[in-house]
Amino acid sequence: MTYMLLMIEPPEQRSSRTRAQGEAVYARMLQFAEELKTQGVLRGVESLAAHASAARVQVRDGKPRVVDGPFAEAKEMIGGFYLVDVPTRDEAIAIARRCPAAEWCTVEVRSLAPCYDESRG
Repeated sequence: MTYMLLMIEPPEQRSSRTRAQGEAVYARMLQFAEELKTQGVLRGVESLAAHASAARVQVRDGKPRVVDGPFAEAKEMIGGFYLVDVPTRDEAIAIARRCPAAEWCTVEVRSLAPCYDESRG
């Protein structure tokens, strides 16, 4: 089964680091990705830009609304993800526990499933 490990971080966290600290954190994340790749469980990994460059789009009653970031009401942002293919949720959680980002943010583990299939959680 495929699981997405979402890195959920405070929006101001990145700007509080020096460039050297940010590069060190990123290097640890890349090394972790290489380990998962070597284990044969990594399907994808990406880091996302801070939400200042993001846009939110909604269409209500046929009218589009676009809001550019940063988003003042945001208490968290998704900083990136790992996509892993492992047999069980417990194995995905074990990977999340080893993820370096768990030291400075929350790693949310979600299985991939159609939006109508609540049985897959």
